[in-house]
Amino acid sequence: MLRLYLAPLFIPFTFGLVFLIQAAHAQGPIPANYDESKVGSYTLPDPLTFNNGEKVTNARQWERRRQELLELFAENVYGRSPAPPKHINFSVFDFDKKALGGKAIRKQVTIYFSANKKGPKEDVLIYLPAGAQKPVPLILSLNFSGNQAVINDPAIKLATVWSRDTHEPQQAKAESRGTDSGFEVEKVLARGYGFATIYYQDIEPDFSGGFAHGVRPLFLKKDQSEPAADDWGAIGAWAYGLSRAMDYLEKDKDVDHSRVAILGHSRLGKTVLWAGAMDRRFAMVVSSCPGEGGASLARRNYGETIRNLTDRFPYQFSANYKKYADDADQLPVDTHELIALLAPRPVYITGAQDDQWADPKGEFLACVAAGPVYRLLGAQDLGTDQMPGLNEPIMHTIGFHYRDGKHAVTDFDWNQFLAFADMHLRSH
Repeated sequence: MLRLYLAPLFIPFTFGLVFLIQAAHAQGPIPANYDESKVGSYTLPDPLTFNNGEKVTNARQWERRRQELLELFAENVYGRSPAPPKHINFSVFDFDKKALGGKAIRKQVTIYFSANKKGPKEDVLIYLPAGAQKPVPLILSLNFSGNQAVINDPAIKLATVWSRDTHEPQQAKAESRGTDSGFEVEKVLARGYGFATIYYQDIEPDFSGGFAHGVRPLFLKKDQSEPAADDWGAIGAWAYGLSRAMDYLEKDKDVDHSRVAILGHSRLGKTVLWAGAMDRRFAMVVSSCPGEGGASLARRNYGETIRNLTDRFPYQFSANYKKYADDADQLPVDTHELIALLAPRPVYITGAQDDQWADPKGEFLACVAAGPVYRLLGAQDLGTDQMPGLNEPIMHTIGFHYRDGKHAVTDFDWNQFLAFADMHLRSH
């Protein structure tokens, strides 16, 4: 049965602009296995074994092993990202103490990726609960449709959005305000958390060739016209944008920068995992339906594969990633080690019953296999190796749920995200 998800220009976060194709490809069908009996056997690399075979037995050794793993992911999956800038250039162009009918303080900030203010930049929309004791913890999320889509607030700047069909930029229409049903901004504020968001294509447009319009060309060497095989892809660029937003949040006295969580869905779920691995300033990571190239195990032959990703979205990863398209067993890392790079910080990952393309069981098994690192560092693992039932969240330092429904962010998801935040951010 053909299942094809196509995104309009102003697509809700619910579908995540994933261009998700479960059994079709532009040039023909995408082979995908959905039969557990055909998954085959595989052996996961041990996150607690150094490249030279030595075992990691304590937290100090883990720090060295952690650097090995970061390097392996950078070289083989996401590409190497540039060092953070020494200074951040930004301007606050909106400040309203009585936003949303007095429920919130609203700020809108432009962050410039270079000294040239005409060059690549990102707009960050921030809401803080009115009357809350400052500084407040905050959830920072990337969005798919422009900042104006996350809530119906006429004061939000209309984003310059990129058309998937024409690959041309245009200003978002006013009627797109508040159309993204996957955000629960007022629920977040009522719980006592700040909320911030960035339109991810501010950082780099999400299509082959979008590279030229984003942040990555700023870091090309003089003799380069395109990234090297181990240079960062678009996921690395989007993660870079999150870290630059964190640079600003560290300067905002109304925000407790030691209690900032990052949240992303689908390809942006992959992004927040990599961003959290590289940037330990993020106190918590919430990754919704990240699938292949995010949390689902690459070595598990189920649903989407590295071949699918590198055929359709090669620009999102390092060029080296394609070397493993036909033999994931040769990849020197797997996604449980990406989750382990977040330890001992809390991480929450989700899967959905109608999203088998993203292999929810593979996501769960990656969480299980990250457990030894969490335990080594004195944190909690999942506490089980048995896949939970539908809509039965597991919440320790690693959190996971498998809910009914589609590839989306739902009200059920938000309820769990906020409960998990209450566990880990309120007492930070």
